[in-house]
Amino acid sequence: MQFTSFNAGYVESLCAGAPQAQEHFVGYFTELLHLKLRSRLQSAHAIEDVRQETFARVLSVVRKDGGLREPERLGAFVNTVCNHVLFEHYRSSGRNESLDEEGRPELAAKGADALEIAAAGQIKDKVREILLDLDPRDRSLLQAVFIDERDRDQVCREYGVDRDYLRVLLHRAKQEFKTEYVKRMGNQMPQGTNI
Repeated sequence: MQFTSFNAGYVESLCAGAPQAQEHFVGYFTELLHLKLRSRLQSAHAIEDVRQETFARVLSVVRKDGGLREPERLGAFVNTVCNHVLFEHYRSSGRNESLDEEGRPELAAKGADALEIAAAGQIKDKVREILLDLDPRDRSLLQAVFIDERDRDQVCREYGVDRDYLRVLLHRAKQEFKTEYVKRMGNQMPQGTNI
């Protein structure tokens, strides 16, 4: 699946009812929401209800003046709305019908959802791609220290430098990585990164 970035132009086209934008929106988010909802709901009918309600709420907010202040966060907004709709579905159906064989409502998954997994995979791929384009020495230093988590004294011996100069080399390599990352991905550094 190709991950999409959103901007103000996309949201404006969606609000204006542009057929291409609407078709993309429905197709793109239907696929992502099905990935998320398949593991949380048992019936195709319930999945479709949650998906349609999510789209209705998202489009209602997006079409209001000032409804979505950060158009580039449209994906996160759709995910949040879906979470709320899913929670409402659990709450309303929990009193009336069983969601599993034991007669207890299904608990929401606590791990990463489909959007988070897709985003993390895309970021990992981009990081690997950027590392491959760096100077070989910078790449091998970053790989040794941050990815392989090798002992810094061992890395110093391998490169024939002391700890102070290793710190300088790592600083330069991290700056090169960051510059290249920002060129390709904007100012969003991956969560939890220490590069």
